[in-house]
Amino acid sequence: MTEQRPPNKPSRSFAKPLRETAGKVIGKTFAQRGFASAELVTRWAEIAGPDVAAHSEPLKIQWTRPLRAPSDPGGAMAEAGREPGTLVLRVEGPAAIEIQHEAGVICERVNRFLGWRAVTRIALRQAPLRRGERKTVRAIDAAATARIAASLPDVADEDLRQALARLGAAVRKC
Repeated sequence: MTEQRPPNKPSRSFAKPLRETAGKVIGKTFAQRGFASAELVTRWAEIAGPDVAAHSEPLKIQWTRPLRAPSDPGGAMAEAGREPGTLVLRVEGPAAIEIQHEAGVICERVNRFLGWRAVTRIALRQAPLRRGERKTVRAIDAAATARIAASLPDVADEDLRQALARLGAAVRKC
């Protein structure tokens, strides 16, 4: 027996998961930059390796225009044999020469990740990376940690007591 829905009740709720909405908006932005998917940017450290990713970030993929043969006015042959593109990386100045030497390896890793020969060249743009400000971790006062640990005699586990004491000292510092 199927449940009858009142006529004024919508068949689907109006609330959509954030990943659906954000995915569509972000996907359009990445497509404008030549990326087939956002994963090349979001998983850059995994693709390029930690040493390369620490000093670079992908900006876009520049695709070459497909050439049309005179006998192919629709361009069907050109689409089937699309030329690989150029991966444009933002690189911190001092690391540019090292990354330039590893260009072949980076292209190979990107192509392996994407599953096809997408890029054959790398172009470097020297500029500071656009990463959030890294906060320096402030040292926690050892005396305050010891005082707080002494005030927690009910906690039997020593590791837990020390962790709570460090947390308490960090919270008081703020």
